[in-house]
Amino acid sequence: MADIKRIECGARMSEAVVYNGMIWLAGQVGAPGKSVTEQTTEILASIDRLLAAAGSDKTRILSAQIWLADIADFAEMNAVWDAWVPQGHCPARATGEAKLATPDYRVEIIVTAAQA
Repeated sequence: MADIKRIECGARMSEAVVYNGMIWLAGQVGAPGKSVTEQTTEILASIDRLLAAAGSDKTRILSAQIWLADIADFAEMNAVWDAWVPQGHCPARATGEAKLATPDYRVEIIVTAAQA
């Protein structure tokens, strides 16, 4: 049986969990109160960091769920996403509008990836 590895495990949740070659990231958010562009940039940097800690990278992302506090921010978020996602390695993706944990959060991204 494979071991479960928990990365940045806190009292409530882990930022990432690795099991049997798969990586599940918790929802990543940027600093509250910043623009959609700034929050998305911070989130993608966190995803890069957590995937590296789990033995992977963004070319191995299988799926992404993106939540926007306001779907009107879709184009602004996509401008950052499109510059970051490696062409030829785009994951399956869904984007929706949702009330996030605090009104200061405008974007939250959750990814599942394979280990390298």
